[in-house]
Amino acid sequence: MRKLVSLVCIISTLAVGLVGCGSKNNTNSATAEIALVPATGSVDDKSFNQGAWEGVQQYSKEKGISAKYYKPADSSETSIQSAMELAIAGGAKVVVCPGFLFSKPLYNIQDKYPEVSFIQLDGTPTDKDDNPVIANNVSAYSYTEQEAGFLAGYAAVKDGYRNLGFLGGIAIPAVRRFGYGFVEGADYAAKELGLNKGDITINYDYTGSFDATPEAQSKAAAWYANGTEVIFACGGSVGNSVMSAAEAAGKKVIGVDVDQSSESETVITSATKNIKKTVYDYLVEFYNGTAKGGKDTTLDATTDSVLLPMETSRFKTFDQAQYDAIYKTLQEGKVKVSDDKVADTADKLPVELVEVKVMK
Repeated sequence: MRKLVSLVCIISTLAVGLVGCGSKNNTNSATAEIALVPATGSVDDKSFNQGAWEGVQQYSKEKGISAKYYKPADSSETSIQSAMELAIAGGAKVVVCPGFLFSKPLYNIQDKYPEVSFIQLDGTPTDKDDNPVIANNVSAYSYTEQEAGFLAGYAAVKDGYRNLGFLGGIAIPAVRRFGYGFVEGADYAAKELGLNKGDITINYDYTGSFDATPEAQSKAAAWYANGTEVIFACGGSVGNSVMSAAEAAGKKVIGVDVDQSSESETVITSATKNIKKTVYDYLVEFYNGTAKGGKDTTLDATTDSVLLPMETSRFKTFDQAQYDAIYKTLQEGKVKVSDDKVADTADKLPVELVEVKVMK
């Protein structure tokens, strides 16, 4: 049996790169009912992938159901699809697909494996013309990232910060929504505080990837040196670069996707999506036989799916009562936060007091 497991690992590694066979993060079985494929990065990225994997692990451990992740050789459509099919060959009944990079690979195989269920986070299967085509065995979930970004921007200004920054990874819709919401939240707080136009400034840029790079750290360091007090790092591992720069400069960071407070003392809060809960709840429904596929469900403040982790936040004055009050306005629809379609660039957002500086 040991030889068989080893052989499976060798074949898997040759097929798609490192898949974690025998890893402490995976089950030791050669097969697994629940599979997760991290399209880019790892399952311990302290961000989107990790949140999804933690949801898988929670359900797996509670119910004693085998779970495993399959890491593609790279983030190409071919490698991602190969990893998904390897998971299916390994006995997966449900495959968790975190991110927009699954849209084409999932479209290619959703009808090929009707007996397998898929959950895609932050995206939907799309055909060659980018039209959404969601089969009945696929459950897609999107988030109102703009609401999470709004809360972060609002809290930062209420907490006394005036020179802000937004450093995104790639300008995909989800990242743009985070950033646009951040700007609008800062503007909303500025109005409540009776500030003047230009009292709040926001440097705004993208790094072009979701990786931690010397270039990203240098950019953040330059912003801090020129007066930026806190940067919303919205790009997966880009956050690590920003945190390193903040630690050196004695400045602050806002994390993204999951609670990143444990990553650095510089993180004052995180604009989170309740990814772990989304995956866990889906698995409950799947194994109860109540999961309904074929649609894209948007999760927002009304379902507590976007939030700031107040228990671990490091604000100076912004408190739970203030947070609860602004959160209620979102839940009741008294505040409408713009999505990524409202403007081509952040400096064209419909705000009144905040000055956005799109960096070149």
